[in-house]
Amino acid sequence: MLAILSLCTAPLAQGQTQLEMNGQAAEGLREADDELNTTYRKLLEEYAGDEAFIASLKEAQRCWVAFRDAQLQMKYPEREPGYYGSIQPMCEADYLAELTQERTAALKVWLEGVEEGDACAGSVKTKEQTGAGESPE
Repeated sequence: MLAILSLCTAPLAQGQTQLEMNGQAAEGLREADDELNTTYRKLLEEYAGDEAFIASLKEAQRCWVAFRDAQLQMKYPEREPGYYGSIQPMCEADYLAELTQERTAALKVWLEGVEEGDACAGSVKTKEQTGAGESPE
């Protein structure tokens, strides 16, 4: 039984190189960034007629990029070379991907809409206005 278990886990024990893990993390960040950019473009299209919203969205996105970069700097302040080890690129990419996914989720609220009657919706359209409230046929 032990021999079978060790055969099943052998590929896992070999692991990956740090370079491979760094590459996977970079790919995860690229995917998160692509999703954010897609969401942002959809927002620009969906709200194209609302100039005040679009101007505010663009400013908010510029501020978010600065915030994201500052968060990364806060988590991994500049230190002497090699301080964080060879894992640093993976850790940084994972953290940036996490922040990017959170931003995407926050922006998707404007695409998905809110329930009718939400008195604090502000510039967010209702689900009916976005088409998100329609039932599938």
